[in-house]
Amino acid sequence: MTHETQANSAAPGDGLVRVGAIVFIIGAVATLVTVAPLFLGTEPFPTVAYLVSMLMGVGFLIAGAGVLRSIAAQRRQARSSAAPSA
Repeated sequence: MTHETQANSAAPGDGLVRVGAIVFIIGAVATLVTVAPLFLGTEPFPTVAYLVSMLMGVGFLIAGAGVLRSIAAQRRQARSSAAPSA
């Protein structure tokens, strides 16, 4: 077989998806932390805490770029395998 897939092989874009997920989780935790004072009636956090919350969107964009990169690589592979060999 010429096209064997391995469970351990990393496809293009997998790293971006992992990094994006980590950044998203950091942003999600920061969002929960910055919203907590609203429910607890305490002093709000400084602006920096709200800026860290923006990492949630950044992580989503990074993961999306990884998915698009993976799709592009799969399309290239499908085109190359479907091309008639001479």
